[in-house]
Amino acid sequence: MTPTTRRYAGMSADDRTAERRARLLEAGLEVFAAHGASGATVSAICAQAKLTERYFYESFGNRDELLKHVVDAVSKQIKTDALAALHAAASTVEQQVTNAITAFVAVLTEDTRKGRVALIESQSIDTLRTHRRESMRDFAHLVATEARVLYGDKAWPAPESEINGLLFIGGLAELVVAWLNDEIDVTTSQIVKAATHQFVSTVHR
Repeated sequence: MTPTTRRYAGMSADDRTAERRARLLEAGLEVFAAHGASGATVSAICAQAKLTERYFYESFGNRDELLKHVVDAVSKQIKTDALAALHAAASTVEQQVTNAITAFVAVLTEDTRKGRVALIESQSIDTLRTHRRESMRDFAHLVATEARVLYGDKAWPAPESEINGLLFIGGLAELVVAWLNDEIDVTTSQIVKAATHQFVSTVHR
């Protein structure tokens, strides 16, 4: 067997590399959420993952690259869960929207580390701040696209659809940030209800 295919404890070299990468990403989520940018050093992340820095640089070029992947993983989960909920069978369009927003909010609040990393701590690093804005625009575009699927010709055309998408995503994100920071005394169900009302009231004529 070649070095790349030699197996230890039933795992190939590629499997072990993937397993170490996953541990580093989980450690990055934990450390970045708990200690912010200043505390999310390569050494701290490696200590949390119980790996040496050699293995860190096996998968990532630097700290910011890893943290970008952490944020991207949260965004991907939100998109996957929300779209699955939106397109699941429901009795009304409003219920579809409620289901999608419930899934969106759940990713950010059931594991508050994900909410803090994606919405709060990501603003403390220049590269991630730019990436966060790009992600918000992507979600706004998705809102506009799905509104056309849900409401057809009644949905607002561009540029109104993109404006409404940005207002909706920005407002929902700020609501979740306020909840994560204990700045508002509301439940996640109340956030979902308010966001649903906002969506169904504004994305179509």
